[in-house]
Amino acid sequence: MALIVQKYGGTSVGNPERIKNVAKRVARAHAQGHKLVVVVSAMSGETNRLVALAKEVQANPDPRELDVVISTGEQVTIGLLSMALQAEGIKARSYTGPQVRILTDSSFTKARILKIDEDRMRRDLDEGCVVVVAGFQGVDDAGNITTLGRGGSDTTGVALAAALHADECQIYTDVDGVYTTDPRIVPEARKLDRITFEEMLEMASLGSKVLQTRSVEFAGKYKVRLRVLSSFQDEGEGTLITFEEDIKMEQPIISGIAFNRDEAKFTVLGVPDRPGIAYQILGPVAEANIDVDMIIQNVGQDGSTDFSFTVPRGEYERATAILEGVKTHMGAREVRGDRTMAKVSVVGVGMRSHVGIASRMFRTLAEEGINIQMISTSEIKISVVIDEKYLELAVRVLHKAFELDQVVS
Repeated sequence: MALIVQKYGGTSVGNPERIKNVAKRVARAHAQGHKLVVVVSAMSGETNRLVALAKEVQANPDPRELDVVISTGEQVTIGLLSMALQAEGIKARSYTGPQVRILTDSSFTKARILKIDEDRMRRDLDEGCVVVVAGFQGVDDAGNITTLGRGGSDTTGVALAAALHADECQIYTDVDGVYTTDPRIVPEARKLDRITFEEMLEMASLGSKVLQTRSVEFAGKYKVRLRVLSSFQDEGEGTLITFEEDIKMEQPIISGIAFNRDEAKFTVLGVPDRPGIAYQILGPVAEANIDVDMIIQNVGQDGSTDFSFTVPRGEYERATAILEGVKTHMGAREVRGDRTMAKVSVVGVGMRSHVGIASRMFRTLAEEGINIQMISTSEIKISVVIDEKYLELAVRVLHKAFELDQVVS
């Protein structure tokens, strides 16, 4: 008998029939003697509908009131799933985030979890009850409803598993695990039986949509055993996300190819080459709460230099306006922007003990005539910024070059 936290995403509970199917899956695990806490998202499309509704009333919705509105999506789902479980003959009890007392800070629409009171859940579990908890939401010290941001139900599931010291946190989604890359681009992509937390964190942060980055960080910090499974298949072990030291066999050099189309690049030309120049350019960008990803500063020449960096594509207009002001203030020659960029990354813990990964990556792209505009590296990943029109070609040729379509024996 194990204590398991299961999390089901919006597509998994997208209509009453799917909610009934989730109830049947939970019932099977319950019949095996497991104690179960089930975290659910709002039904697919519901959060978007609620946000649109709020914007019809107020063009820029007040963050506190927006959280009140959008948190109702999960409340519907927990009630319906509890009813479905009761129809299966199982004791079930639903709780919103505030009822469980998932305590967060007061950063409305993007709150962070501070503490979880697990006493009520433990009492219900000891009574043989399945506990159904609304994902994505909590409450601050003042009693205000808060939400955790997009994908926050993953974080709720992992946080509950950490608080309860669960044996495993199972994330059910519309895919049956973590793949070497997106199968829609590379049909030969393989499902990974296991992947390390470090690799999964890089994959998530670099564009893989399977898990929210914060949930992987949380799982790694609290050593929560994490598994990704499909809610539409009854068979299969999914992908286990684990710790490097847990794996006895030899790791493949590269585990996956991640990519992100959401990139825009800026170059500030002819800036004075002096100390503090990076701060003068990026300080105003950071103050506007715009994330900066890759950064390159060229070697100075004749007292000036060029400075390039990338931001999310959705921030292109705001960043452009800020940089025009920076250009005038600094006396830079020109600001150039390009919103047709994409980022492609190879990820693998095996890179630590193997040389030549970068050269193989760069040679593969060069052979296809794909120009690399920016490069970023870490211990276990190499990322390049390229023109978006070459993205799918780059992913396919890199996947083949690193033999990710081959089954590791």
